[in-house]
Amino acid sequence: MFDVTIAGCGPAGAMLAAELRLHDVRVLVLEKDTEPVSYARIVGLHIRSIELMAMRGLLDRVLEHGRRRPAGGFFAAIDKPAPADLDSAHAYLLGVPQPVIVRLLEEHAIELGARVRRGCAVVGFAQDDDGVTVELEDGERLRSRYLVGCDGARSTVRKLLGVDFPGEPAQTETLMGEMEVGVPPEEIAAAVTGFTKRWWLRPVGVGVYSVVVPAAGVGDRAEPPTIEDFRHRLRAVAGTDFGVHSPRWLSRFGDATRLVDRYRVGRVLLAGDAAHIHPPTGGQGLNLGVQDAVNLGWKLAAQVRGWAPETLLDTYHAERHPVAEDVLDNTRAQMELSSAEPGPRAVRRLLTELMDLDEVNRYLIGKITAIDIRYDFGAGPDLLGRRLRDIDVTQGRLYDLLHRGRGLLLDRTGRLTVGGWSDRVDQLADPAAALDVPCVLLRPDGHVAWVGDDQRDLDGHLSRWFGRPAEGLRRSFP
Repeated sequence: MFDVTIAGCGPAGAMLAAELRLHDVRVLVLEKDTEPVSYARIVGLHIRSIELMAMRGLLDRVLEHGRRRPAGGFFAAIDKPAPADLDSAHAYLLGVPQPVIVRLLEEHAIELGARVRRGCAVVGFAQDDDGVTVELEDGERLRSRYLVGCDGARSTVRKLLGVDFPGEPAQTETLMGEMEVGVPPEEIAAAVTGFTKRWWLRPVGVGVYSVVVPAAGVGDRAEPPTIEDFRHRLRAVAGTDFGVHSPRWLSRFGDATRLVDRYRVGRVLLAGDAAHIHPPTGGQGLNLGVQDAVNLGWKLAAQVRGWAPETLLDTYHAERHPVAEDVLDNTRAQMELSSAEPGPRAVRRLLTELMDLDEVNRYLIGKITAIDIRYDFGAGPDLLGRRLRDIDVTQGRLYDLLHRGRGLLLDRTGRLTVGGWSDRVDQLADPAAALDVPCVLLRPDGHVAWVGDDQRDLDGHLSRWFGRPAEGLRRSFP
């Protein structure tokens, strides 16, 4: 019997499996596809996701296969540079082929001991007080204590769970891809003026462009688009196909926007696209799913291991549902700004001017990159509930201390201790740490759970997030 079964081995499912294995949770990942997706669609890891890769010791692997790009210019593709002093040691976008990021995360999970079975489609499940029985397409039944649906926008787990999935159905469909062009950049620049009739070409490499064009009248939605589909639609909206050829990847998406009303029903939970769908404007989808996984992983592990405070698992929905609501709203806004109608075009021109103001540009970049998220942990300093950047510490970098997915007390006073929570929380006494507060308690996802310098107050917050203490335990970094 496994502790947790995960349906779906995409980025969210693989990341969740790895997070659970950091805490010795027995994990089985079921993936209906027999082989990983092969088309080389480029996805962008935004700042917060890059930080999470660094926190788990994965960033060097990912950087080998990625290409850094500036962090600005992603809100509605309004071309404004990011401020130079963004609050991150990793203030860039990282473009990575989707099959590569999925492979790296799956390999990471397997290295940690997760079991992955491909060609296994979940067709049913039943939960009771003790666990969940999952039924596969071939009739096999598997038992685990929890089930997490990470099986994408058409999630079988979500449908079987029966949770509401409110929102708006797709009204329009769009072709998107990366390909080479056969005309000089000057000719493209002259033809493309912002979002004209919801199409654009943007350079992503030498001679390679990201192309977005309406899908109206193009083939069967169930069939993947072809380069000829792009040529046909470009000629229709631009009067020329720009000589596009040699595609790197081609895809088709709608503008459906939906969010489940509950991330958890009993022993069944949802994460990633199984919980929320939205247009890819701003490139937030994969990032949102990976961040779901890191938020959920340590909490579900705590439940399995038996030390979770009573309401800890419920904080997954309480924290991540509002984040997804905000992402859906900002993608709705971005889609409106891509309209060819006079009203949205006027708003786009106004916003373009406003983004010359540092505060406005910084605010919108914070939304896209998820570095502005502040979970509601109650009243306290502004840092409370936010993630802490990768600061300098005596041992090197803060995120290097978070590879094992444990909590961390960073103490500049040298007077505090995690005491009986040392089997779950590490501590570092470092007067030289680049902090402007005395001490912080970090959760395993890197968010600040407490700020202060009082041991009794700290003990209360350790209990809130990490359960009852065990006697006679202590662990610290030398």
